[in-house]
Amino acid sequence: VVERKMNGDKESTKSAGSKVQIEFGEVTDKNLGQVKKLNQVIFPVRYGDKFYKDLPQHAEFTKLAYHTDILVGAVCCRIEDKNKLYIMTLGVLAPYRRFGLGKQLLTHVLDLAKDRPNITSIYLHVQISNDDAINFYKKFGFEVKETIENYYKRIEPPHCYVLEKNLSASQ
Repeated sequence: VVERKMNGDKESTKSAGSKVQIEFGEVTDKNLGQVKKLNQVIFPVRYGDKFYKDLPQHAEFTKLAYHTDILVGAVCCRIEDKNKLYIMTLGVLAPYRRFGLGKQLLTHVLDLAKDRPNITSIYLHVQISNDDAINFYKKFGFEVKETIENYYKRIEPPHCYVLEKNLSASQ
């Protein structure tokens, strides 16, 4: 059982006797280094400097999750082709998983997208061996749309699925 209480931008999440205080924040030029370190720990893929330099341009669709002023999770998205929202990254540090942080980050993005009638779908790439991520997104209505061979350059397996959620029917 997970219990949540909202207090402004602070959220207390409790599960199985443990409690995690979370504050949500925005991406800024000053915390890009933290986001980069977080991604290096969570993801097997390395993102270039341009990825981080461009993040503040997508601040509306990027949300950071802090526990005692330590960045423990983030979702980073951008709009593509004026009508698709691309989830570039969504991750939570391992000790903070199973507290609903990923769900909260994704829900934030879904809610923003639903308020934008021009956004008709949300999509992302997931390594084909990442069953946890695939199942997580399927719970939110994402479907596997295609497989891309050799999408990743330095990780095994190199193939990915494109997962997509069509919003036009659900808005």
